[in-house]
Amino acid sequence: MIYFDNAATSYSKPSEVRKALLNFLAKVGASPGRSGHRLSIEAGRILYQCRESIAELFHIDDPLRIVFTSNATESINLVLKGLLKPGNQVITSSMEHNAVMRPLRQLEIEGVEVQIIPCSPDGYLDTGKLEHTIKSNTVLIILNHASNVTGTTLPIVEVGRIARKHNILFLVDAAQTAGCFPIDIKRDNIDFLAFTGHKALFGPTGTGGLVIGERVNIDKLSPLKSGGTGSQSESEDQPGFLPDKYESGTLNITGLAGLKEGVRFVLKRGIHNIHQYELSITQKLISGLREIPKVTVYGVANNTDRVAVVSFNIKDKSPSEVGLILDEQFDIMCRVGLHCSPATHRTIGTFPRGTIRFSMSLFNTSDEVEKAIMAVKDIASSK
Repeated sequence: MIYFDNAATSYSKPSEVRKALLNFLAKVGASPGRSGHRLSIEAGRILYQCRESIAELFHIDDPLRIVFTSNATESINLVLKGLLKPGNQVITSSMEHNAVMRPLRQLEIEGVEVQIIPCSPDGYLDTGKLEHTIKSNTVLIILNHASNVTGTTLPIVEVGRIARKHNILFLVDAAQTAGCFPIDIKRDNIDFLAFTGHKALFGPTGTGGLVIGERVNIDKLSPLKSGGTGSQSESEDQPGFLPDKYESGTLNITGLAGLKEGVRFVLKRGIHNIHQYELSITQKLISGLREIPKVTVYGVANNTDRVAVVSFNIKDKSPSEVGLILDEQFDIMCRVGLHCSPATHRTIGTFPRGTIRFSMSLFNTSDEVEKAIMAVKDIASSK
């Protein structure tokens, strides 16, 4: 089997991740911060080590500014619904995932002004156009770091500078880049970084988090939920300090034990090494697909500033038909359709048909890419 659906969930996982999950269930199993016995203390130690590893990856000075959630979607909702008020303006792009667009549309009904910057058909964002839309009521800019459809990155470094220049908070959706693309929240002027654990960080599903930068006044960011935190149990009021203010309820500590090892795996391999390897097999895939008659590859022509996500179509064949053939005849797992990102498909001209998406990881090989190219060539040439 060739697994090319890593933009949805990475497979396979490092052996260290699988061992950590089993070890926690077999030898720890307790809740962190809820008791004083040795198993609870061990669970708390694992939890903090996970924060420390993520802090190292994203260049964060204080690990307690990392809030754990179930995924990037929850992290994005926490910021959007906890920060924005009726009358505020928020700026985003036309390349966003529904994890951004759906909560924004909900907030728009409630009186938040949503400004969408149209990108070019290849997904390019004009930062000058974005800066021109900033107004006195602009509170937040939110962008995905890399498109889950085309794999091309948006200019977050430039936008971060613009946001800082105008004293606007900047939220980056790093669902497709955390673990496979270098991120430095201070260098890149990022105030909020939403990440998920089950993709390029090689953790299990149900893990993720939000990095809250030092410029953020948490008194102005309401929690998405309230409840027990294991701290200040004598009070019925929600704690006002990090990370407890935003971590009500028992965390997925089993999953976070696995995520800790996934992040450590990334740190050990080196984020730049991972990015360069994935870039090399992605360039090979794009070059091979572009040589096939009837195949259209989407996204910017520059193949260097991207992640290992590639969308394409075959003339006169529906994405669902191609996906089924790839699965049943060639044993290639991929994703077809709109990928929960209709705004992106409208931008690149593939709505409502969608695309065929190949998304790779560190565990894919050049040989698998060659086999995939030959499979697409075979399908494209068939009647």
